[in-house]
Amino acid sequence: MARYAADTTVSQDRSRNEIEATLKRYGATSFMYATEEQAAMIGFRISDRLVKFVLPMPDPKAREFTHTPAKGQVRSQAEATKAWEQAGRQRWRALALVIKAKLEAVAAGITTIEDEFLAHTVLPDGSTVGQFMQPQLAIAYERGSMPTTLMLANPDRSKL
Repeated sequence: MARYAADTTVSQDRSRNEIEATLKRYGATSFMYATEEQAAMIGFRISDRLVKFVLPMPDPKAREFTHTPAKGQVRSQAEATKAWEQAGRQRWRALALVIKAKLEAVAAGITTIEDEFLAHTVLPDGSTVGQFMQPQLAIAYERGSMPTTLMLANPDRSKL
C-alpha cells in the first residue's frame, strides 16, 4: 500500500510550522517541540487540555534505507541518508494531515476536541490517556469484563 506523502518535498520544519499554524487557527496555544533520533514530539494546549503526539521516527540503520527496495543492493551513505530523510518528511506530513482532519471534524460538529484528542491528552504524571488505558483495555478484553476502576469512573453506563 502506498504511503501518504511518500514523495513529499516538504521539509520537516515546514510541516511542523504548518501544524502549529493549523492548531492556532482552531484555538490551540502553548506549543512545545522535542526531537531525538527515535522520535519527535509536539505538544499544545487546546480546550484547557494538554495534548502531545509522539511521532516515531525511522531508524536510519533500517534495511529499507541501507538497501534498495527492488534488488536489495547496498546504498551509498548519501543515498541511505536521502531515503531516511524522505521517510521523516513523510511522517511529518502524515501527522499534519491527522491533526488537520481531527480539527476539521470538530469544527464540522462531527465529534469533539475531547473525543478526537483523548488518547493524546496528557495526564498529571506526564503520560497520556492512551498510554494509561492500553494495558487496562487489554486486561478487560482478556477477562471479558470491565476493570473495577473503569466501572467506578462511569457507574451509569446507560449513558454511553
